Amino acid sequence: MLSIITVSIVFGSLIALATLICGTVLIIIKARKGNRGAGDSEETRIIQELYQNLERMEERIESLETILADGQEKDGYKK
Repeated sequence: MLSIITVSIVFGSLIALATLICGTVLIIIKARKGNRGAGDSEETRIIQELYQNLERMEERIESLETILADGQEKDGYKK
């Protein structure tokens, strides 16, 4: 009787382990395929926003450099 319970536990554990591994693999595959389209468009939008903000920052820095250079020339400082 004890051997039947032991065999049942071993085979039941193997079946549960196989099910768990297959389920995990399926979830990983679904996560990689399912979010690809939405993730790419979101990532593209964020990169575009960053690029636009960097362009604006570059313009502001150039303006500040011009203001600073004009201020130094008025004070008698030259580069």
